Amino acid sequence: MRRALSRRTLLAGAAGAGAGVVWGAAGRAVAGGWGQPVEQRAVDAEVARLNRGLIELRRDLHRHPEGPGQEQRTAGVVARELRAAGLAVTTEVGGHGVVGILRGSRPGRTVAYRADMDAVPPKDIVGDGPAAAHLCGHDVHTTVALGVAQVLARLRGQLAGTVVFLFQPAEENLSGARALLDTGVLERTRVAEIHALHCGPFPVGRFAVTPGFGMPGQDKAEVTASGPDAPDVARRLAAEIGALATVQLPQTPADLERIVADAQTPNGPLAEFVAVRARAQEAKVSVSYRCWPPERYLEVRQDVRHLTTSHPGAGLSFPAEPFPAMVCPEHDARVLAHHLRRTLGRDAVTELHAAFPPFSGEDFALYLDRVPGTFTFLGVRAPGASITTSYPHYPDFAPDERAISVGVRAMAGWIAERAHGVHGLHGGAGGSGR
Repeated sequence: MRRALSRRTLLAGAAGAGAGVVWGAAGRAVAGGWGQPVEQRAVDAEVARLNRGLIELRRDLHRHPEGPGQEQRTAGVVARELRAAGLAVTTEVGGHGVVGILRGSRPGRTVAYRADMDAVPPKDIVGDGPAAAHLCGHDVHTTVALGVAQVLARLRGQLAGTVVFLFQPAEENLSGARALLDTGVLERTRVAEIHALHCGPFPVGRFAVTPGFGMPGQDKAEVTASGPDAPDVARRLAAEIGALATVQLPQTPADLERIVADAQTPNGPLAEFVAVRARAQEAKVSVSYRCWPPERYLEVRQDVRHLTTSHPGAGLSFPAEPFPAMVCPEHDARVLAHHLRRTLGRDAVTELHAAFPPFSGEDFALYLDRVPGTFTFLGVRAPGASITTSYPHYPDFAPDERAISVGVRAMAGWIAERAHGVHGLHGGAGGSGR
C-alpha cells in the first residue's frame, strides 16, 4: 500500500550495537531445511501434553500484571520457562525484554516470533481503572509464545533453522518495540521474517488475518488559544477539530459488534476513517487522532492547521511525524491464511478489510518496517459471551482460555514451516508486499 509518510525516518539510528547484549548471530538464512518439516500432528500431540500447564502459567501472569516498563517479574518467569525448555536466553534487552533463541537440528531460515508482556495501565482501561490489569491479552500472548517455544524445543530433532523469540516490554505506551530494536537484535540474529498474534473479539478457534491492512498509527497536536476569551476559543476549537472524525468511539456493546462486522466488510465503513479525540483544558486543546489509509495524516494535519488559523492568535504544534501505522503485507497474510485453513480447517480464518480496531495502535509496526511478517488476531470470544469480554481494554475482558492451545498449535506449525521453507515472505522494508 502506498504511504506518503515514511516509517523509516522514525528509525534513524535504531540499529545500535546494543552494548552488553550477549546473544550471537543465529546464522544467515539458507535456501531451505533438509528433509521434511515438523508435522502438524506432532505439534498437536505436544500441545495436548502442555495445555494444562500453559493455562496455569497464564493464570499466574494474569494475577501479577505489570504496566509498561515495569515487567520485571513477568520477564523473570519468561526467562525461567525458556531456559527450562533449553533455549539460549538473554534478559534486560531494551528494558525488561527477553530474547530466547532455539536452534533446530537442521539448516534452515531464521524466523522471529514476538509477544508483548505488559499490562494495561489504569488510564487506558475503558472507564479508567484502579490499577494495571491484563485487559489486552498480553498474558495470553506471552503464554502462547512460551508454548510455541516449548513445543518446538521438544521437536528440535525435526526442526530446521533457528527461531528467535522476542518478549517485548512496554507495548501499551508504544515505546517497547523501538527500545528493543535499538539493541540491534534483528541484525545480530539475522532474522529473515517476524510474526505475532493478538487477542481479538472473534470466536475461539478462529483467526482474523489482515492482508494489506493492520492497525492505524497515531498523530497528536496541541493547540493554544490566546486572549481574554482563550478558554472559550479552546472549547470551540476542540469541537471543530473533533468534528473531523468519521467514526465515533463505541459507547455500547452494539457499537462494538458493528465495528467488528464493518472490519470484515470489503470496502465497508472502516475502509477509510478518521478517529479523533480533542479535549480542551483552559486555553489548550490536546488532540489525538488515528486515520486510514496512513497517508491521510497529511490531509488531517492540513485540516487542523486550517481550523487553528481561523482563530487569530491560536498556536499549533505537531510531533515531527505520526507514529506509524502497522500495514501487514498482503501476500504474507494470505500465505498464513492458507496454512491455517490447511492445518486447522476451512472455517479457521476470517479476513479483515479494514484497519482494526480504529481506536488503538500497535508498535509491531516498527518490526514490519525492518522485515516481512504477519500480525494476526487470535479469537478469544467464548460462545454466548458479551463482546466486551473479548474486546481489549474493557474492564470485563476475559478471554476464553481454550484459545491458548489453538494459538500454540497454529503458531508452532507456522513458525516451523517458515523456518524450514524454501521461500521467504515478500513484504518488509526491502520488499513490495505492501
